[in-house]
Amino acid sequence: MGAVAHAHHENEVDQKWGTSGNEDFAEASPGKIAMWFFLVSDALSFSGLLLSYGILRGGSEIWRLPGEPELGIDFTAGLTFLLICSSVTMVLAVQAAHAGHKKDLVKFLGLTVLGGVLFLCGQLQEYWGVFHAIFGHHGLIQEGLIWGDSHRATTFYLITGFHGCHVLTGVLYNSIVLGGAITGRVGKHNSTVVEIAGLFWHFVDLVWILVFTLIYLI
Repeated sequence: MGAVAHAHHENEVDQKWGTSGNEDFAEASPGKIAMWFFLVSDALSFSGLLLSYGILRGGSEIWRLPGEPELGIDFTAGLTFLLICSSVTMVLAVQAAHAGHKKDLVKFLGLTVLGGVLFLCGQLQEYWGVFHAIFGHHGLIQEGLIWGDSHRATTFYLITGFHGCHVLTGVLYNSIVLGGAITGRVGKHNSTVVEIAGLFWHFVDLVWILVFTLIYLI
């Protein structure tokens, strides 16, 4: 009787806290587990880059060489806000997928993709000033921040460019999921597909907040 009572008590505790041993992990799809492993390894890559940046900057007597432009904090803050908003729309897309609301799923995935595209356009403007007619800024390269001229320039382009590749990957990934949502191949019956895309996109957004803080603000 004591063993039965003990088992019953453990079951009540599991139900109270919404967990039962390793069931959550066991129920995770192979795709979701694979994505988590990838994100952990990718986080190590970014950690290595940011650590190298910190070591080089901390050991440099003159970090910003004469003639090198300042980074556009206000403009980049706007890009950061865009990514944060796209992360919110990604959450809403996942919720819509779980609920089986196709129209909302398509809408919020579309907004997420749009946010990523606008961020990439902003990065093109920041590097090369491709939209200088609109923003009045000819880009960091033309203003004197040249790859290879200084540790500041090289690490800036390496880290932000590496992140930009992730944003581009996320845009393509979410676009494929969006296409599936439009055609009905992605929806409530396989909402995990949207969840996995969301994991990658939230990771990209979180990493950018760290990059923005360390490179632009500090």
